[in-house]
Amino acid sequence: MRFTLSQEQAMLRDTVARLVRERFGFEARLKTLESAAGFDRDVWREFAELGLLGAPFGEEVGGFGGGGIELMTVMQELGRGLLLEPYLASVVLAGSLIERLGTPAQRAACLEPMIAGETLLAFAHGEPDSRYALEQVATRAVATEGGWRLDGRKSVVLCGGDADHLVVSARTAGASDEEAGIGLFLLPSDAKGLNLRAYPTIDGLRAAELELDGVIVPAEAVLGAPGETFPAIEATVARGIVALCGEAVGAMETCCDMTLDYLKQRKQFGVAIGSFQVLQHRMVDLRGELEQARSMAILAAGRLEAERDERERAVSAAKNLIGRAGRTIAEESIQLHGGIGMTWEYALPHFAKRLVMIDHLLGDEDHHLERFVTLGRAAAAAPALSAVS
Repeated sequence: MRFTLSQEQAMLRDTVARLVRERFGFEARLKTLESAAGFDRDVWREFAELGLLGAPFGEEVGGFGGGGIELMTVMQELGRGLLLEPYLASVVLAGSLIERLGTPAQRAACLEPMIAGETLLAFAHGEPDSRYALEQVATRAVATEGGWRLDGRKSVVLCGGDADHLVVSARTAGASDEEAGIGLFLLPSDAKGLNLRAYPTIDGLRAAELELDGVIVPAEAVLGAPGETFPAIEATVARGIVALCGEAVGAMETCCDMTLDYLKQRKQFGVAIGSFQVLQHRMVDLRGELEQARSMAILAAGRLEAERDERERAVSAAKNLIGRAGRTIAEESIQLHGGIGMTWEYALPHFAKRLVMIDHLLGDEDHHLERFVTLGRAAAAAPALSAVS
């Protein structure tokens, strides 16, 4: 089956590709990495002017109503350029939760300024002991007069140090490993009792550790129904996985292109090393990995609006395969380059580090393999249970 973009989707792809090509070369990346912010605010504002920050959102909040394919398309082009802007953290994760659960007032206060490029958002969900289990939330939310008190810790919060508002998960009831009882709260980044430590990650992005010590939030800061937000968190993380898969495919394409060009140019014994059959075979293997990854990214993007079980199986299958393919392509590309593949002033190791980090974000390949098997067994058992009843 042949997959092609619609005219509108192709225009979106070309718009992002042109922006990446004109505004974010490798030299610009090296300069941005050394800046205090860690990303280019001017590029972020250009994203807003072109409507890219609103692409995944509905028209009622100022977006363009894009779905999984549009999201994958945008992220694939961002992956080609290895952009540092917090699109995943601010738009895909935190922004999606506010769109899904927020009141009109909450959307107006946080989501609309983000789409306009004026503010940044972050989603604080992972904790020191949670690993990849979305239901593992130990941070507590206790109802107080007129609001809630939050206590706990959050780890590896992408864009946490730069965000103006944080979407924080906390348990309102139940044990720390139950899906029921998880609430979401909107916090300003300067909230009293919120201690934040920002740091760079190995792939050049920024994250933060959060400690909430008696943070008081008003009742209007609650997103959705307290204790009933797990389905929204799971659906949003699925959206994040589709975005990561698209980004990984774009990064893998660039790695393969760079490696092929190098094999054509690098000479030994008076001939290009790309003429050696063994290296040709290795290059073909990399292209095979890339095409499988592309197909799985398209599958996951197409299933993003499907029923929960179908959606989750698709995103876990895609994340597992793309995690393995990304690591293989990163390692093989460096091997085929030789010593230059480890040089920081060369673009390839930057792509390799990002591909390794993508594997670990929102669940690594082992986690999603186990999850895919568990979901498949549950789906197989469901008809049998229905027949018995």
